[in-house]
Amino acid sequence: MSITVQLDLPEAVAAEAKAKGLLDPQRLTRLVEREVELDKPMRDFREMVEQMRAYPDEPMTMDEIQGVVNQVRAEPRARRESSR
Repeated sequence: MSITVQLDLPEAVAAEAKAKGLLDPQRLTRLVEREVELDKPMRDFREMVEQMRAYPDEPMTMDEIQGVVNQVRAEPRARRESSR
């Protein structure tokens, strides 16, 4: 797909961009591609945060988290002791 883009830049900015090669069509294409690629992870992150906020339960307290950790740690001990 090919599109034409017209930029309205201040002369100083346009001169510096041209000197740096930023106005070259291939360079502009790479800049747009990079921005599109960088935007996707941020959109995915925002979506994940929104899904988490929509979750109906209250967040776990640190005591609840520690209780789950303790249970997980106790399971191998219980298996070892029951196999003796």
